[in-house]
Amino acid sequence: MNVVIAAAGLVSAAGLSLAENAATARARLACFREIAWLDRRFEPFIVAGVPDDGLPPLSEALAAAHLQSREARTLRLAHAALADLFAGLPPDLPAVPLLLGLSEHHTTQTVDPGRFLRNLALQAGACFEHAGSIAAPRGRAAGLMALGRAANCIAAGQAEFMLVGGVDSLIDLYVLGTLDRAERIRGETVSDGFTPGEGAAFLLLASEAAASKHGIRPLARVAGSGNGTEAGHLYSDAPYLGDGLAAAVGAALEAASLGVPVQTTCCSFNGERYWAREFGVTRIRNAEHFAPDNRMEHPAECFGDLGAAHGAALAALAAHGIANGYMGGPVLAYASSDKGDRAALVLERTS
Repeated sequence: MNVVIAAAGLVSAAGLSLAENAATARARLACFREIAWLDRRFEPFIVAGVPDDGLPPLSEALAAAHLQSREARTLRLAHAALADLFAGLPPDLPAVPLLLGLSEHHTTQTVDPGRFLRNLALQAGACFEHAGSIAAPRGRAAGLMALGRAANCIAAGQAEFMLVGGVDSLIDLYVLGTLDRAERIRGETVSDGFTPGEGAAFLLLASEAAASKHGIRPLARVAGSGNGTEAGHLYSDAPYLGDGLAAAVGAALEAASLGVPVQTTCCSFNGERYWAREFGVTRIRNAEHFAPDNRMEHPAECFGDLGAAHGAALAALAAHGIANGYMGGPVLAYASSDKGDRAALVLERTS
């Protein structure tokens, strides 16, 4: 596949740029803190929040629109990550469509995807082509699902550049309360849980020829991608079989046709046992494709669970690791949503 990751941007509690996040993840630093909101046991929630003063302010037009606080927050997170991505790119790049992943966990009011894209265009400026853009509330896997779709479009010659990403904030009182009642948030009495986080991640995909034409040195090459559906997901009564992730990873590996086994796996583990069991099934079913000393990277230990931003964040960190030589390739990045969506991506070093 002649598709590359031309640039990437990432904002989370671990840093206000992709480079900062990568450094924090390599150092294994946990960026968690207590907040004033209390859980049902009257203990402070521990979250991985982005410092407010590190984000751009909400535009005057959107501030006057009185958006719900979570939507306003995610717009600012997305704006910061887009600014990080475009900071080192040529200014003459054309505006391109955006495929964006949004949260599968809603607050008191659901976010309308079309309205969110319109508001993001107001907030971040003309950095993407609104007319051809799509947003979908598909959770952690959304960014990688979007990336696979964009890569196929570019490989088929339908576009030279496409923008993909994900944005989410689980630090919302209603969302926290819902997850707390389900005993999914890690705390004094819950060990099988996760730390809620927030963030945004974006990647600019391009054909190798387009990147070269604009003088862009790519971070990594997209070797293959795949999607799957898990019938026995966390919110289903169906029995868990592990078919969804195994199929997504298997499809990505088959498309990649690797000559060497996967050296590094970037996964969406967040601290809940379910996800480790899921990968165990996947590893067994695709054992021949993994190096015996395959290295596992799970940066949720640093920036918490990023929800719909998680898959795109893993792809961004993997691309940065390959480009800077500290992450052995080929790299498999995968993400599993709380519901049925599963997505995987294989990245290689560019020639």
